[in-house]
Amino acid sequence: MQRVLIATDSDQVFAEVAAALGSEDRELLRIRDGRSVRSTVTDFEPEIILLDLQIGNMGGVAACLDLRLEMGAGRLEPSPILLLLDRAADTFIAEQSGADSWLIKPLDARRIARAVTATLRGDTMTEGPVEHSLA
Repeated sequence: MQRVLIATDSDQVFAEVAAALGSEDRELLRIRDGRSVRSTVTDFEPEIILLDLQIGNMGGVAACLDLRLEMGAGRLEPSPILLLLDRAADTFIAEQSGADSWLIKPLDARRIARAVTATLRGDTMTEGPVEHSLA
């Protein structure tokens, strides 16, 4: 069974991710604060980690940096990290944090599923929200 860690204190973000990724062969683990990310990764060894930019007491970027330091030192097994960003200007800090991929909100099920699949394959997914044209 594939484990997916979702770190968000937003019920809406979690609901969108769960709708996109929920299945019988996938276990979704949710935590609501950034300080719990490292211990949860240590305990459950998820195949992919989704970090919301704004998570309670330690944001997604700080949690990503912490994980990358631990992975780089050999204290954690490497896992791909997908950041969920609030706006396009946040892409700079996503790049600096060592995230493998990121999506800019608002999210939708197709984009989430596509990003997770690409990130697990080792491809980088860096995409903003879908633009809808009235023309």
